[in-house]
Amino acid sequence: MTATDPVANLQTLIRCPSVTPAEGGALSALDAMLAPLGFAVDRVKASEEGTPDIENLYARLGRYGPHLMFAGHTDVVPVGDEAAWTHPPFAAEISNGELFGRGAVDMKGGIACFVAAVARHIEKNGPPAGSISFLITGDEEGPAINGTIKLLQWAAERGERWDACLVGEPTNPDRLGDMIKIGRRGSLSGKITVHGVQGHAAYPHLADNPVRGMLQLTQALMDPPFDGGTDDFQPSNLEVTTVDVGNPATNVIPAKASASFNIRFNDSWTAETLRAEILRRLDAAAGNGQLRPGREPVKYDIVWADRPSHVFLTRNNALIASLSSAVEGVTGQSPKLSTTGGTSDARFIKDYCPVVEFGLVGQTMHMVDERVAVADLETLTAIYEIFIARWFANAGA
Repeated sequence: MTATDPVANLQTLIRCPSVTPAEGGALSALDAMLAPLGFAVDRVKASEEGTPDIENLYARLGRYGPHLMFAGHTDVVPVGDEAAWTHPPFAAEISNGELFGRGAVDMKGGIACFVAAVARHIEKNGPPAGSISFLITGDEEGPAINGTIKLLQWAAERGERWDACLVGEPTNPDRLGDMIKIGRRGSLSGKITVHGVQGHAAYPHLADNPVRGMLQLTQALMDPPFDGGTDDFQPSNLEVTTVDVGNPATNVIPAKASASFNIRFNDSWTAETLRAEILRRLDAAAGNGQLRPGREPVKYDIVWADRPSHVFLTRNNALIASLSSAVEGVTGQSPKLSTTGGTSDARFIKDYCPVVEFGLVGQTMHMVDERVAVADLETLTAIYEIFIARWFANAGA
């Protein structure tokens, strides 16, 4: 195997069953690819009570700036029903021009291509006129506690500083060249519990049905809309994701009802101002007796989920222009600069340096028969190789 071949790189990584939180040999395989290229490689284990220990990897080539980081993860989600796969999920078999395997697009494929791009750059030009590093976690698909956030802290404490970062998540919805992610919406979650009075369904005047109160509260959370969107972000959106009363009986009014929600929010809000707006809506709805005429205001409490994700937008011309021009030069199309989608580890990296995301087409990620077109691996490697050269040129190396 040569590190310049993205297909061989990806097959090696897929054959490591690194389902979160298992390392599965994936970081060892990556170490074996990077060390011969001259990278100094560190394996960093992070721990926290109540969560699984996670192995991570940090590798750097070069001693001086400018410093470009590539970030990603080798952990993958479970395969689901293995019998439903056309090809074994960790066999990395190629069929009809596609490479099958868990992690093919999310996101071992991006890592395999960036390794190949760096190897080709070194082969043609020698080491970069600056530094390149890999920041790879085994905890992106898990709770994201012992992964990127702690690996960044570990590296920063040792004096590491970065000028820009590319995250290799699968950002393209239909074909390579569609989309670069230049930011992400924030994410805030919570759980509401409404307290009622248990009783017989035939005697509602002797009870207080918490479901009626919950309907009032959840409607207030979803209507009216929080905003109409901004120049860079789509409208903020709240979804109620669970509603539960824990009641197996049809003739019993339950004592309490709970509902969980998640809101993806734009740069009209911060987590703090959004919490305040949600509480304002809940308090107003609690006193609205439309479903509970003659009753006291709804009694409720709310618990906020830990560690909300904060909205961010990257405005770094050297980074965005270098990547956009590389994408257009290889694919012939100008990529859309987008902030759509869920969260990623870019939400942690943005506190250390400008960050953008670009990787493979994500249509099969997390699915049975996750797969990538072999031709796309070569195309992405070509994009990354041109990006590396142009970024160092634009960064003043």
